[in-house]
Amino acid sequence: MTSYMAREVSEIPQVSRRFLMESRGALRAAAAAMRAIDPGLIVTVARGSSDHAATYLKYAVELLAGVPVASVGPSVASVYGRPLRLGGAACVGISQSGRSPDIVEMIRAAGTGGALSVAITNFADSPMAQVSAHCLPLQAGVEQSVAATKTFVTSVVAGLALVAEWQQNEPLLAAIETIPQAFEAALALDWSPLAARMARAQQGYVLGRGPAFAIANECALKLKETCGLHAEAYSAAEVLHGPSAIVQAHFPVLALAVEDAAHAGVVQTAERLAAQGADVFVTGAAAQGCVTLPSVGGLHPLVAPLVLAVGFYGFVEALARRRGFDPDTPPHLRKVTETV
Repeated sequence: MTSYMAREVSEIPQVSRRFLMESRGALRAAAAAMRAIDPGLIVTVARGSSDHAATYLKYAVELLAGVPVASVGPSVASVYGRPLRLGGAACVGISQSGRSPDIVEMIRAAGTGGALSVAITNFADSPMAQVSAHCLPLQAGVEQSVAATKTFVTSVVAGLALVAEWQQNEPLLAAIETIPQAFEAALALDWSPLAARMARAQQGYVLGRGPAFAIANECALKLKETCGLHAEAYSAAEVLHGPSAIVQAHFPVLALAVEDAAHAGVVQTAERLAAQGADVFVTGAAAQGCVTLPSVGGLHPLVAPLVLAVGFYGFVEALARRRGFDPDTPPHLRKVTETV
């Protein structure tokens, strides 16, 4: 029987196409508003997979626009009731449901504090959308698996499209138009060597740099929630500042290398950990002592890490079943988590 998660992963190409077609007007309106205020700061509000989408957005904004992006803890508003001075800033909230009270309250407080607020959510009539100046509806349809997949990917597409429209960056705009085809190619990637190793694993690291670090965080979360595996995500630089000390013989490591300025550094870290005895798997790159996993080549560097996520989702859904888990219903979790 096919899991909901597998079906939803297979829908990612068509969902991304639908978002780019049906939310184009909302994207352009929000981007025009951002150009009008010319923000010197952007803050993000999110939790879980949505926070990984916010991290991806952070790198895209800082690399393309040179504007710093900071994640704001929702409890600043919802628990501590502390107003923030955000005049001239933009605030982007990301939430699949748009219903968590702490996220909604932080978005509301950001608007009161002077920020231009933009909601990225699957529900255009959600409380978060209603308290925001602009909403980018994901148009992803119902997502039944607890593990967010198509909504996560489309949230990142929405963030990338918003930045590309705001900055009027033609290379990224063009890359986004072809992203559904890249997702289709990613669904066909064969990561069976990694599956054979992770089938018996109890722990592991996922590494990346820049936008790929956001995807490393998402991969580690999915390994926890769908496979019962204690995985941790690190920057390929940060892992050398302490965490590499526990990497010994046959410790599993997934290194997400993409064709960007950080590529050589990620490969260098992968080779160093392999020399310590780790079982290291690297995407799309030849690295000494490591196993190379296939990836989709020739992509814009701000798009490539997200395409890797789609390939990973197909891999992790199958891995969960191989390890005896139901990927649709992780223990102790619900689809919508409402925190204060």
